[in-house]
Amino acid sequence: MSVSRDIIARMFDLRVSPGPMPKLEPFDYADAVVESTIDEQAALVALLRERPGGMSWTQLAGMALEYRSARVARAHLVVDGLFTDEEHAVRLEQARSDLHDWAADGLDFLSILDDRYPARVRDIQEAPPFLFAHGTLWPDDSAVSVVGSRRASDRGVEMAVSISQSLVSMKVSVVAGLAAGIDTAAHEAALDAGGRTVAVIGTGIRKSYPATNSDLQERITHEGLVLSQFWPDAPPQSQNFPMRNAVMSGYGLATVVVEAGERSGARIQARLAVSHGRPVILTDMVVNGTEWGRAMVGRPDVFVASSLGDVTDVVHRLMERPRQLDTALSQIAV
Repeated sequence: MSVSRDIIARMFDLRVSPGPMPKLEPFDYADAVVESTIDEQAALVALLRERPGGMSWTQLAGMALEYRSARVARAHLVVDGLFTDEEHAVRLEQARSDLHDWAADGLDFLSILDDRYPARVRDIQEAPPFLFAHGTLWPDDSAVSVVGSRRASDRGVEMAVSISQSLVSMKVSVVAGLAAGIDTAAHEAALDAGGRTVAVIGTGIRKSYPATNSDLQERITHEGLVLSQFWPDAPPQSQNFPMRNAVMSGYGLATVVVEAGERSGARIQARLAVSHGRPVILTDMVVNGTEWGRAMVGRPDVFVASSLGDVTDVVHRLMERPRQLDTALSQIAV
């Protein structure tokens, strides 16, 4: 008898969505991962700059995964005569030069085909075609996002600090977006507690936003990890930050929303996390203070925390999920 992972997961106390089975892709992303070479990386960079057919970066990333190669994807996408061989050769040479310069600056370029690209980020629909990493990459990093308002209250900051300290004590990395307010408090508390923090930023990795956090960003590169999905010198733009929230949601096991307003970027991340099948933990401040927070209560894998103990209890149970699921599946005869 064959039993799906989704059905087995519902046997445990942390719920998963009872909705319809997701549409299967025509290829297996896990099998698509290859050891990225400089030629493949250059081919991906050139492809993103050409954007044949006006395709989005997300679409091009999907095509590269489908064909397990940016070079092969381009061969299927580029219509004869659209770009000359000479033009493409120039783009490839420029891409190789840029990759060399980025590496010389200590920037790690991770193609979506690279086996070092964070696997959980690759799983989301909005997975960017590349990530720049500055700091230390951990494979299978156990991480939880701690997000909230830029204009945080004293209580919100205190909660962010306490939650981050508790996550560090559980050997969990604290993920945030290097914004003012809750994000800054979460990053600093994790570092000060001797733990690991990951900053997913909404600019190029050579930029700092807000500028007041440039020292904090530098500290994170030495003691944790900074990730960016944009070209290294990209400035802050409004559309960057929801894209950054998608990567934050994908990277972590769950998202904790500490404090937020009706139009907060934390609301965007909470909704993205639900769409990604990632659990969301809302503090009672968020539920009592926002319509969107109240609307999320009762949805699968959305939890309300009235205390620090509530947060840590949910995170403990989330960390047990993979082990419980693997144990159950090992007992099923296929």
